[in-house]
Amino acid sequence: MCFRRSLVGLTFCACYLASYLTNKYVLSVLKFTYPTLFQGWQTLIGGLLLHLSWKLGWVEINSNSRSEVLTWLPASVLFVGIIYAGSRALSRLTVPVFLTLHNVAEVVICGYKKCFQKEKASPTKICSALFLLAAAGCLPFNDSQFDPDGYFWAIIHLLCVGAYKIQQKSQKASVLSDIDQQYLNYIFSVVLLAFASHPTGDLFSVLEFPFFSFYRFYSSCCASGILGFFLAFSRVKLKSTMAPGQCAAWIFLAKVTTASLSIVLFDVILTRATVGCLLLGGLGEALLVLSEQKSS
Repeated sequence: MCFRRSLVGLTFCACYLASYLTNKYVLSVLKFTYPTLFQGWQTLIGGLLLHLSWKLGWVEINSNSRSEVLTWLPASVLFVGIIYAGSRALSRLTVPVFLTLHNVAEVVICGYKKCFQKEKASPTKICSALFLLAAAGCLPFNDSQFDPDGYFWAIIHLLCVGAYKIQQKSQKASVLSDIDQQYLNYIFSVVLLAFASHPTGDLFSVLEFPFFSFYRFYSSCCASGILGFFLAFSRVKLKSTMAPGQCAAWIFLAKVTTASLSIVLFDVILTRATVGCLLLGGLGEALLVLSEQKSS
């Protein structure tokens, strides 16, 4: 059992690392900055692979209840916001900075529980939230590669992530499993992003993309779609086989590995102040993992 859990955790880390680095390569190196098309492609591939897995009997999908589907619709809207804003932000920010800002979603969740659910937070979780908030707040003033648009979209992204997780936890009694939810997210995202590609200008702007004749572009886009599916699937497996504390520890390991390797592979300028902010954010997430392990 211990070996099986470790294998699931390592598979998740590998998918997380490969997915983020591939997306960063497409967005920042190839500069394919057409999020409605890029994310629409990824969710289309993810939806097709998940549908194929269902037909082959590898997963169970039960989304026939119209009321449950309609109830989940706001979460699917937030999911589109997550992937769209995340794509815009990741194209302009370094991976370590993006992940540090992404982690502030936990502060949004903590604040919501404190204000609206009157849930008492442990001192460890409070310290974690403060460290995450301080790291994100100091980064714009110490980031030598500061991009205002990147930070703007990162804020939209983290707010959508926080709201999505709140919505997800509020529907624990739902008959929709994590796989059902992901399937609905894929379907809704493909439809909405397809319609949004024209008003956002991506549909015609993409005609000016200079790398259409490069095999690296097509192979990277195919890889991003497939890896995105495996990342979502491995995350579901991780949540279903491990306690929340163990799950949080594996996610933390995946983020640290991805951020560290991205510094080697991409153009990242690090100053002492920037490193300090990133380490403070890492400490905040480590405390969050600790609080999850204590409560589970």
